[in-house]
Amino acid sequence: MKPIGVLAAAFFAAACTFAGGVVADEDPTYTGPLSPAETQFLQSVRRDLLARFPRVGDGERAGYFRYNDPDDTGAISYANKQWNSDPTHPSQLWYDAQGNLMGADFSVVRTHNEPRPHLWGINPGRWYEFNGHIHYVIANPATGHTIYNQWIWDREFAEEGGSLEHPSADTLVKLNKVPNARYVATIFNFPTQWDLIVWMKPHQPTPFSW
Repeated sequence: MKPIGVLAAAFFAAACTFAGGVVADEDPTYTGPLSPAETQFLQSVRRDLLARFPRVGDGERAGYFRYNDPDDTGAISYANKQWNSDPTHPSQLWYDAQGNLMGADFSVVRTHNEPRPHLWGINPGRWYEFNGHIHYVIANPATGHTIYNQWIWDREFAEEGGSLEHPSADTLVKLNKVPNARYVATIFNFPTQWDLIVWMKPHQPTPFSW
């Protein structure tokens, strides 16, 4: 194992202390009982996703990749960068530490301040809003040690000259987020969007809540 140097070591120590996550900017306005249409949607989605993506390897083979550590529910998120979902193509899948499917996110990009979606028989009040940000995963090129849960707001990234459509690790270097571009294993834009959370197992108060 080669030493990574004082700068890189200090950087990795600091990065390991970062445990934040991007939270919803606008919370749901409805968390009541499921309607018949919502129940039908939930049953259909669960049947489909549990058949196609029951294990984390199934999701990875379909193009989903990990970008965070387990959250307070134990979910580890995997995204595919396809942010306009349909009922059979969620934008994210989440798995537990044993690799079992826990749930999925269905999203609709909010480019021009569009109101909550009216889709699939779901009460519009169940959707969350997420503001645009850049996610990235750090990997020590010498040891392979990986750090998840790294992100930066779109505005800050763009102010440094970064492209939101094609984000580059070089911008993170300018922002002193990494010692050099080799430390960035994954980088992608998570655009402003409406997001619907769907649990694959029973969850309170509803299967559409955080």
